Amino acid sequence: MEPTPSLVIRRHNPAQDRRRWLMLGAAWLGSLLLAAVLVASYVTRAPNTAQLQRLADSAEEIESLKARVAVLTRSEQVAKAALLDVQQTLREREEEVDGLRADLAFYGRLVGGGTREGLAVHSLSVQPVRDSTAWNFTVTLTQNFKRGQDIKGRLTLDLEGIEDGKLRRIEWKSLTQGQQDAGIEYRFKYFQQVGGTIMLPAGFMPNRVVVRVDGDGGRVEQEFAWADANKGEETSDVSQ
Repeated sequence: MEPTPSLVIRRHNPAQDRRRWLMLGAAWLGSLLLAAVLVASYVTRAPNTAQLQRLADSAEEIESLKARVAVLTRSEQVAKAALLDVQQTLREREEEVDGLRADLAFYGRLVGGGTREGLAVHSLSVQPVRDSTAWNFTVTLTQNFKRGQDIKGRLTLDLEGIEDGKLRRIEWKSLTQGQQDAGIEYRFKYFQQVGGTIMLPAGFMPNRVVVRVDGDGGRVEQEFAWADANKGEETSDVSQ
């Protein structure tokens, strides 16, 4: 015998049904609004044809400006290099002219012309000796007063400079450390280069050289700036 089905009787609530339909409708409207917002946002952000063209034009202008800057930079570099080259050439020509003038004065002193001059100190050069405080020097002497005749004498020199912030003069005996106290002998008819070596105290900064020659041609003193005399290259040999 089959069981008799039971019946459940529920009360119909129209208000609850309306709320359910209202919630479903609100959800559907919300989804529509969200879709509309997303579409509008995409349309707003998406560039149009005019914007794309302006962007392309700006990029092209930027590349053109970069190219102009590169050309101007290169032109400036070329101009600077050319200027430096011209300045270097001018310095070399000035040095050549100075050398020619010195040579002209030297040979003019030897020839003499209508004027005869006595013993003279024509030039001085100094060179540092590597790995020491020693310096080699070369002094060029000339005379045209006693043509064809030997003149002889001795040469010494003193240094003036700065040591420990004070002026100091170092005499020949100290520079040669007791050797050749009387000076270096010379003997010539027209000109001679006299060389030797001096020792500078550590920390001494020379700025002037006083060359002194004393002999048949009389006594002569000539001053030279150390910077002008110190234009030679470093050497590893000591003058004898």
